Amino acid sequence: MKKDEFPAAWSLSRRDFGLAGLAMLSASRAQAHDLSHVTLRVATFRGQDQTVLPGTGLDKFPYKVVWSEFAAGNLITQAINADALDLGSWSEIPLVFAAAAHSNIRVIATIEGPVANQVVLVPKGSPAKTIADLRGKRVGYIRATTAHYFLIKMLAQHNMTFADIQPVALGMSAGLTAMQSGALDGWATYGYAVPVLEADTGARVLQNAIGILSGNYFIGANPTKLTDPAFRAAASDYLSRLDRAYAILYADKPRFAKLLAPAVQIPEAIALAYVQGQERGLSIRPSIPSDIKSAQDVAQTFTRASLLPGHVDVAPYFSDALKS
Repeated sequence: MKKDEFPAAWSLSRRDFGLAGLAMLSASRAQAHDLSHVTLRVATFRGQDQTVLPGTGLDKFPYKVVWSEFAAGNLITQAINADALDLGSWSEIPLVFAAAAHSNIRVIATIEGPVANQVVLVPKGSPAKTIADLRGKRVGYIRATTAHYFLIKMLAQHNMTFADIQPVALGMSAGLTAMQSGALDGWATYGYAVPVLEADTGARVLQNAIGILSGNYFIGANPTKLTDPAFRAAASDYLSRLDRAYAILYADKPRFAKLLAPAVQIPEAIALAYVQGQERGLSIRPSIPSDIKSAQDVAQTFTRASLLPGHVDVAPYFSDALKS
C-alpha cells in the first residue's frame, strides 16, 4: 500500500486523531445506521475485551457482541480466515505468518501497547548475566509470537542464532510448567506469566524487549464483512469503546488490577505490579504507513531466519475500510 492511499485522517498520529476523533466518527456512523441487526463475533484474550468493557460500563452496545476467548494471535488470524470470527487482535508476528499463508484477513487499526512485559526469564539462581550466557542452554519460546521474534533479535545482538541454544517451542501453559519445574534455563515469554513466575519461583528478567519490539499490535477484521456499512459502523463503535475503556483503566491502575485479578486468576497485588510495570498503556488508532514498514521489517527478519518462504508483502493486508 502506498502512503497516499491512506486518507488524510488516517495519516494522523493518535495525538491528532485521538480518542475524541474516533468517538465522533463512530457516533456519526452509529446514528446513520440501524445496528440492531449486526452481530460482531469478537476474539478476546483473557482479561481483555470481555473484562475491560463490562468493567467500565461500556458494554451497552447497539448491536450484538459474541466474544470468544483465544490464547494466541495466530489462532485468531486462522479463525478469521475460516470465517469464524469478525474482529480480533494480534501482534506483528501472526500477521506476517498469515500474510505468508495468503490468509483472508485485513488490519483495520493499530493498538499502541507496552513491551516491557515481553522478556526472557531465567530461573532463580541462574548465573546468566546476558543473553550470551544462554549459549548451549535450553531456552523456551512461544512459536510464531512476539517471543519468537524478540528471542531471534536478542540472540543476534550477541552474534548468535537458534543454532547456538537448545530452543524449545512451548505453549504458554507448558512453558509456565517447564519454568516452574526447572526444565528450562530460560524462557522467552510475555504477559501475566512474568510476574507470576517472579513471585512464585524467584525467576528474574534477563532482558526485556524495549528497543526491539515496536509495541504495535493490530486489530484485524473479516474482509467479507468490510463491504457492509453497518458492520463498519459497529466495528468503529466497538473500537472507540475499547479505546475509552483502556484510557479509563490506565488512569486508575488499582481499579484495573481489581478487574484483572479474578479474570486471569492471579493475586490482585501481582496484577497491580503487572500494570504498574508497563511503560505505557494500550491505545487504539488508525494504522499509518510506519506500521506497515515495521511489520515488513518483522517479515524480513523471519525470512532471513528461513522461517518464511521468501519475500512476504504485508502491505495488501492493511485496509482503510473504516474511513467511510
